[in-house]
Amino acid sequence: MVKVALLQLRTPARLDAARAQLEPLLTRAAKVGAKLIVTPEGTNILQRDRARFDEAALFEDEVEALDWYGEQAKAYGVHLLIGSALLKRRSGKAANRSHLFGPDGSLLATYDKIHLFDVNLGAGQETRESNAYEPGDKAVVVETDFGTLGLTICYDVRFPHLFRDLAKAGAQIITVPAAFTAPTGKAHWHTLLRARAIETGAFILAAAQGGNHEDGRATFGHSLIISPWGEIMAELAHDNLGVLFADLDLERVTNAREKIPCLTHDRSYQSP
Repeated sequence: MVKVALLQLRTPARLDAARAQLEPLLTRAAKVGAKLIVTPEGTNILQRDRARFDEAALFEDEVEALDWYGEQAKAYGVHLLIGSALLKRRSGKAANRSHLFGPDGSLLATYDKIHLFDVNLGAGQETRESNAYEPGDKAVVVETDFGTLGLTICYDVRFPHLFRDLAKAGAQIITVPAAFTAPTGKAHWHTLLRARAIETGAFILAAAQGGNHEDGRATFGHSLIISPWGEIMAELAHDNLGVLFADLDLERVTNAREKIPCLTHDRSYQSP
């Protein structure tokens, strides 16, 4: 059994303000006894304007870009997953990268978002994440002392083969930190996350951004914890700041996969 906490944020467009918003929620989660704390996509900064982002954001190789988060993990003795930090890269495009810190403050793993959000929702709502960010090319599974984590970020949730590969590699818990848009969240958020849980027989931890942000975007909120059977175990049913808790019994992963062993039932077929 492991207690987890998801932090729902409304990340500002400045690094110092983002840390100030995060800190009291992190403290609350740790005091309740969470062993794993997960934050949303864009925990360190949310700024859509590229020039303003370049002015405010830090480079991936600057110590101060991440050291504060490691210090928090060590101070509270928790595993802290920064769902993603948005970091400049000296090679050009930025990185959208998850960082998992251990209870000793060490960086245990990173994951770069593979699938970038290039969409046109109509009514002027067009996003081309690939214009600013470099996609990752490696799926990541991490062994911890409480279970095995599979890492994803936001738009990855629409690519079930990634989740299946993580589950086949042993992931019992799959994290989906996100900054889902308000319209796509209303239409698809719950359905997609429940489907990924059912397909993999894994717990899904989806920490979300929520509300109207300084850079003009609106995100959906509704952070979710979903069981391996597809049940919503806990939800922040709003787009305000908050902390979501649940106790995960990892035996439920084993039970779900024994009942419906679809991860072992792959068959080759000829594509149409």
